[in-house]
Amino acid sequence: MLTNRAIAPMDRMLSLNRVLDEALHGSLGALAGSPVWVPPMDVAERADAYLMYVELPGVDPRQVELHFEQNVLSIRGSKGSSFDPKTDGELRLHARERVNGSFERNVRLPEFVDGDHIEATFRNGLLSIVVPKAQAAQPRKIEIRAATNG
Repeated sequence: MLTNRAIAPMDRMLSLNRVLDEALHGSLGALAGSPVWVPPMDVAERADAYLMYVELPGVDPRQVELHFEQNVLSIRGSKGSSFDPKTDGELRLHARERVNGSFERNVRLPEFVDGDHIEATFRNGLLSIVVPKAQAAQPRKIEIRAATNG
């Protein structure tokens, strides 16, 4: 069952992170002369883990780096242009709408995650990341014992 209410605070945080990433990296990328883009991401929470899905169409998985430090998950990489003057020769472009260049996403995760067991897979342009919660953060049932008289 999907619900947006449970992840609303994290969704607002990710939206703010995206706006800041686009503003900061967009202006820095323009200064550096290379276009920078921010890939779209979905984040969900299960009882035992956070799930992240990052759309990276046309990106070679070998061009993607994943780092985890001080509870920040960083996803960095680059996507090359579809056109290569060395192999395509001289071209006159009529449309260029597909994004390319470097990209970066940074997600601050809650305090209780198990950074040593983060898993990532890449399939058909979709990077899937599972960030397990630490045992201390997982829900558990607490047994209530009956008090004895005496």
